[in-house]
Amino acid sequence: MTATSEKLTSLDVPTDFPWWRGAAIYQIYPRSFCDSNGDGIGDLLGITARLDHVARLGVDAVWISPFFTSPMKDFGYDVADYCDVDPIFGTLADFDALIARAHELGIKVTIDQVFAHTSDQHAWFVESRKDRTNPKADWYVWADPKPDGSPPSNWQSVFGGPAWTWDARRRQYYLHNFLSSQPQINAHNAEVQDALLAAMRFWLERGVDGFRLDALNFLMHDLDMRDNPPAPNDGRRKTRPFDFQLKLYNQSHPDILNFIKRVRAVCNEYGAVFTVAEVGGDIAETEMKAFTAGEDHLNSAYGFDFLYADALTPQFVAEAVAKWPDEPGMGWPSWAFENHDAPRALSRWSAPEHREAFGRMKAMLFASLRGNIIVYQGEELGLTQVDIPFERLQDPEAIANWPLTLSRDGARTPMPWHAQADEGGFTTGLPWLPLGEENLSYAVDSQEGDPASLLNLTTKLLHLRRVNPALRYGDFTVLLADENVLAVRRVAGQQAIAAVFNLSAEPIVWPAVLTLNGAIVAAVNGATIGDLPPYGALWIEISC
Repeated sequence: MTATSEKLTSLDVPTDFPWWRGAAIYQIYPRSFCDSNGDGIGDLLGITARLDHVARLGVDAVWISPFFTSPMKDFGYDVADYCDVDPIFGTLADFDALIARAHELGIKVTIDQVFAHTSDQHAWFVESRKDRTNPKADWYVWADPKPDGSPPSNWQSVFGGPAWTWDARRRQYYLHNFLSSQPQINAHNAEVQDALLAAMRFWLERGVDGFRLDALNFLMHDLDMRDNPPAPNDGRRKTRPFDFQLKLYNQSHPDILNFIKRVRAVCNEYGAVFTVAEVGGDIAETEMKAFTAGEDHLNSAYGFDFLYADALTPQFVAEAVAKWPDEPGMGWPSWAFENHDAPRALSRWSAPEHREAFGRMKAMLFASLRGNIIVYQGEELGLTQVDIPFERLQDPEAIANWPLTLSRDGARTPMPWHAQADEGGFTTGLPWLPLGEENLSYAVDSQEGDPASLLNLTTKLLHLRRVNPALRYGDFTVLLADENVLAVRRVAGQQAIAAVFNLSAEPIVWPAVLTLNGAIVAAVNGATIGDLPPYGALWIEISC
């Protein structure tokens, strides 16, 4: 690694500039971050104990995946109480202590809100399923069978099989776009919307700084329950019934936008609160832009552009960022290379023999993107995907579709804190998932004292991004995107930085079209102006 320079440009941010614009956000998956009580499952006290590590990275905020009361059929994304902490993670007092410590360290706290569905053990659903006349009878999506007894529509669930389950109590089907234990909220109902917004207020009152809205485009369904048409053959392998349909009617309802306006209005009452939507599916780009347009919708959205990409190429990066031009009314993007649902990026994008060099280049490229960047826990260490044996799988989707669906568990393995400690210092008990022998060698303590480590490089790059306006929020112009080289220019005010990347394992002759002169702000893998070794990359401060 070529050391980064100490030359920093002070961040000249307008006084009305929101903290989240261009922010680096660190995603914490609570089950796997740090276990404080030896039960093998990470918890809120464990997060609080390790916030110094997060603060040293130089991120602006954390996003904490669900820690709410849940039977854990989908590991927290099946919420049984929106306004309480599941005992395996701790207590509300533990959460308050986490908020206090994070704010003391200058870290904003954002949390998940899972509004499209609840657990079937949520009190709302328990009441709703009793009969057709109770006060919450219309809080979930219920429908009569077709005359032949079959489900109301042909909709399929993401995790496999029909999206409808028969309930003998009401003699009706209920909708679930994921597990049958995750019944679909009827967000067309104004009372349901009010209850969801009340849950947001509960956490805003406790001091949270923002929300990540899970599976937001699944929030509302077609009231006529029309059948989805078959998907055209696009050449991709279909492993689930869900893949065989165009999802026109079980998601992406236009009235979702009206609810988003209500969400934004509530958040505005509490000041500069950040909202980011997770949006997947066939029309993700269209929906992300609609969800974030103007000043009365969400602040940002992210899709799956990079999360499931098989390769990182110059053209792919250029095309992804080009979808979000710096234009009036255009929303602000967020980006993730990996998360709790997607395979580790290094395992997807690089051969084992190139991972160290590729990881350094990848870290610099990620920090160069226009938008918010979401760093998944362990990404700063270079963790790779762990092959979880079937007998230790926890992921319900992987179990149901074995062996055709890659387990999400492989990216959810525990954080290794101490290379020489049992279970990497994550727990004193048996961890809920194995750490993976390779990842143990990337432990935090083994990298902290190594100036050339990926952890220290990531820290340096995130700090440089934070203090240089061009990198944090400047515009983004592609100078070159050929088979191997990506070059972009970031400009904000009087500062301009060119970022040049060799995305190949071979040395590249410096492209003649790149006549760049200036001070090198940072470089990796031996790159210099005029020389691009394998996976070489550098930032150059140039004239505007």
